[in-house]
Amino acid sequence: MDPRRTEPDRHIDTNPVTLYGEFTSTGNRKVRCAVSLTDKDLIVQRLSSAPVGRNKVVLSLRDCVGSRAYREDDNADQAAYFTAYFYPLKRRWVSSGVSRQRVEQGFRLAALQDPRANLEEAEKWARAVRERSARQRYLRDGVLMSELSCPCRMMLLVNPQSGKGQALTLYNNHIQRMLNEAGVPHTLVITERQNHARELMREADLSQWDAIVIMSGDGLLFEVINGLLERSDWEEAIRTPLGILPGGSGNALAASVHHYSGASPVSSEELLISCGFLLCKGLVSHMDLVSIHLSSSPRLFSFLSLAWGFVADVDIESEKYRHVGAARFTVGTLVRLASLRVYKGRLAYLPATLVYNNQEHSRNNKTLHYNNQGSTPCPASILCPSRDSSCQTAVQNTFHNFCHSNNSLKVRRTESVPSRTATKAQSGPPDSLLLPLDQPVPRDWVVVQEEDFVLMLAMYQSHLAEDLLAAPDSTLDDGLIHLFYVKAGISRAALLRLFLAMEKGAHMATNCQHLVHMKVRALRLEPFSPKGIITVDGEVVEYGPVQAEVHRGLARLITG
Repeated sequence: MDPRRTEPDRHIDTNPVTLYGEFTSTGNRKVRCAVSLTDKDLIVQRLSSAPVGRNKVVLSLRDCVGSRAYREDDNADQAAYFTAYFYPLKRRWVSSGVSRQRVEQGFRLAALQDPRANLEEAEKWARAVRERSARQRYLRDGVLMSELSCPCRMMLLVNPQSGKGQALTLYNNHIQRMLNEAGVPHTLVITERQNHARELMREADLSQWDAIVIMSGDGLLFEVINGLLERSDWEEAIRTPLGILPGGSGNALAASVHHYSGASPVSSEELLISCGFLLCKGLVSHMDLVSIHLSSSPRLFSFLSLAWGFVADVDIESEKYRHVGAARFTVGTLVRLASLRVYKGRLAYLPATLVYNNQEHSRNNKTLHYNNQGSTPCPASILCPSRDSSCQTAVQNTFHNFCHSNNSLKVRRTESVPSRTATKAQSGPPDSLLLPLDQPVPRDWVVVQEEDFVLMLAMYQSHLAEDLLAAPDSTLDDGLIHLFYVKAGISRAALLRLFLAMEKGAHMATNCQHLVHMKVRALRLEPFSPKGIITVDGEVVEYGPVQAEVHRGLARLITG
């Protein structure tokens, strides 16, 4: 065993060896390995007479989440150990495709008589692996993402009732180990009721945490974001990096984060492993949020979707099939197709034809320009001022916990008539594109001529569910709402083909005459049908007029 440092030859090798040693394997002391560390890889060569190709393993440091050095409890053993943890993309054993699979490489160092010296050597290796792994940052969409502080103190919120009720088991089987391997200290918080996380975020001392991670369906993140934006210090609070781990039946944002990483589609526990890996890498991106106004409810903030009609009905009516996990949406779709409905209403939107000036990422100095020929911006005097209480609705809703489901938010009015003159301080960023719901939309907006719809869906992320790639060209902070609607008259078979194509993001290529898609900055929906369901991020909200405006890059999301 002869650990030694070799000087790189920059003229010969573009990936020179910086550390070299010969150690025994942790699992089998009879197996001797030559271990080389370069700037990009950890190379393990089993020393034997067998052909080189069969005994050589090259592990990319980009796939490494952590490394540690330690000594065994046995005082008679003078050796020290170091172990590195990797999650490379590997081919599945049964089905086609690749997924991230755990690989652990452990080595025993016993070259010296002094146990402390052996431990120092092991720590040198572990530290070098961590440092070189941390350097493997990369550009995504041309933007270098920021990085979490190290060590990162995480609050990990788990809803034990989400999905099939297995979130805690999945945490114990996978996530706890991954975070420990990455050296990420975290505090586990188990939610106990509907809106528990929302209340916690309103009151929490956020200075204790470097990140807040949600392990559930999408509903728990909805609570967290709205709780943060209800704080008096919302501007600072919403900058707290957020993480998402799929633990429910609706894991749309987790699937979107995986999609943005460039990896091939996965689901279930493979999606959890992928998102856990990205979480451990600790890179942070900006994420759009959308401001949602209802006729008599407090303003809400949405990170995923606004739905009315077929999609909203399937989402909520499929709750009874929750025990089958993500497959509940497939069952719900087939049931609703059997009795297809038509929904009457008026839809209007502001096309995404405005551009930001060179200061677009500085949201405090945003200037809007209109590109439409012949259109003019709405006069500043008719836009709802950012903190003008006369533009705000004061009537509050009381939210009641009917069950532990994150998709079962219920609303009850505490006043039958909204008071336009009552005032209430509004936290969160001001809306500059929306007029009060009791006024006509601005003249720059487009009003859809059709009034009979099968569905309206506004998306701001790529996925509507694990297996529904609804907006394939969406990005986390493009400042766009991807608006889809399906006009009445579509057949059941055509609608089914549309959703089957959506599994791979191919629905826009079906040339369905009833499907319309555009990119917008704001929208308004006024349902005429007396009964129906409107959902925001899968949560049921007050049925009636609703409007929305996108706020670019308002939140921060850990995307690896």
